[in-house]
Amino acid sequence: MKINKINSLKTSVIAFAVALVFSCESNFKQIQQINFSEFMSTGIADTVNLKYTDSGKVKAILISPKMLDYGTVKYPFTEFPDGIDLTLFEADGKKSFVRSDYAITFKGTEIIDLRGNVKMTTQEGQFMETEQLFYDQKNEWFFTEKKFKFTDPIKGYTTGEGIDFSKDFQRINFQKVYSEINEVE
Repeated sequence: MKINKINSLKTSVIAFAVALVFSCESNFKQIQQINFSEFMSTGIADTVNLKYTDSGKVKAILISPKMLDYGTVKYPFTEFPDGIDLTLFEADGKKSFVRSDYAITFKGTEIIDLRGNVKMTTQEGQFMETEQLFYDQKNEWFFTEKKFKFTDPIKGYTTGEGIDFSKDFQRINFQKVYSEINEVE
């Protein structure tokens, strides 16, 4: 009789423990869902037309079909998933135009990361294309380590890997290059 009570007690304890484990597992999954936060933008803007000014003068115009703001994540950033058209203004009124399929900028860095089919043109007809190009807004400087093709209507074209240059193409530093240079008369 005592053995049956012990076996019955063991069976009851085991049944209770199993029930407790399954009920805890269910609660654990609910708790995981409560603590789970999706990586979502805090702001979405469609048909963006931003004008950057300094001392009352327009320095740049950024146009994009969509802008996503991730301002509340650990490293805040703004994303342009459908690309951008960027117009940069020189002090003398000349313009440069940049287009990319995608862009992202991390807050506090003043650097725009342009990706996918990046094309840049100046009013003088200089043209640069690459798959990724960074723009340092503070220093008005572009750079990439990717393959590029730079075309100057007077001097010819240069292809290679790695280039950095001022936004007006007045100062250019090439890394690995292959060139075709036209003679200037």
